[in-house]
Amino acid sequence: MTAQRTTPQHKIGSGFGAQSTAAEVLSGIDLSGRLAIVTGGYSGIGLETTRALAGAGAHVVVPARRRSTAEEALAGIDGAEVGVLDLGDLESVRRFAEDFLASGRGIDIVINSAGVMANPETRVGPGWESQFATNHLGHFALVNRLWPALRPGARVVSVSSIAHRNSGIRWDDLSFERGYDKWAAYGQAKTANVLFAVRLDALGRDSGVRAFALHPGGIRTPLQRHIPKEEMIASGWMDEEGNSLFDWKSPEQGAATQVWAATSPQLDGMGGVYLEDCDIAEVWTDDAPPGTGVQPYAVDPGDAERLWTLSAELTGVDAFAPAPS
Repeated sequence: MTAQRTTPQHKIGSGFGAQSTAAEVLSGIDLSGRLAIVTGGYSGIGLETTRALAGAGAHVVVPARRRSTAEEALAGIDGAEVGVLDLGDLESVRRFAEDFLASGRGIDIVINSAGVMANPETRVGPGWESQFATNHLGHFALVNRLWPALRPGARVVSVSSIAHRNSGIRWDDLSFERGYDKWAAYGQAKTANVLFAVRLDALGRDSGVRAFALHPGGIRTPLQRHIPKEEMIASGWMDEEGNSLFDWKSPEQGAATQVWAATSPQLDGMGGVYLEDCDIAEVWTDDAPPGTGVQPYAVDPGDAERLWTLSAELTGVDAFAPAPS
């Protein structure tokens, strides 16, 4: 990786910000003839992402664990197509990818927006902690399996969170076998989302594919379904009567950064960085404004390569592995 080809983790002054909406960042952008895959594209900010991309002319494939629910949510959005996918089930990932590849279509945008947050301890697959397995490993396997369909110029966008600060990668206890902490598990998964983008960008840029990760901001969506009201009150999110005490973004604002990452010409030739509020974020320091910046461990190229190797071993999938001799 040469210095000239590495995107600095610094703001570029995009002209957009925390209050920008997905429609605003797409103003003047024509996505006709483009195909996007948006996991979780039928709920919360994923739904607004689908709506915005389709409104700009893209054909949007929405893989969904609950097909009927997705079809109902997407009814009336021209250009949206529902597929079947459970990110916590690698066999389901394989089936979805093989079916898509069999269609012969190319991909211009992948937005890994689906996820679970702070759920009770759950094991999937061979005993993997469910947040890491669903939020990271499922998307890792999906993108690697879809790799042959990604066109030059494609972008892969991973929706992380400021909660990546809760934990780096727990290399010695990846699945929390020594005691489960739901917020540390979520933090690890969100750190993994950033490291995935760092490594995919390094591997994919020679093929013209770039990758980004991002914090969408705080948005009230079904993602919070596992958090009891008492915990939201204790965290200062709401008062005893359920009134919001936090300056939440709207879903349209929450979708803006991932839509900007996927489509903005301001990011042409860039990649491998973490974004927030429709701009590249700064690396976190002690004097950074509250709720901003990316932890250095989340954008460390060495850790990104280490996690990629580990993820390939766990899932048995690696689009960049040397061909057998």
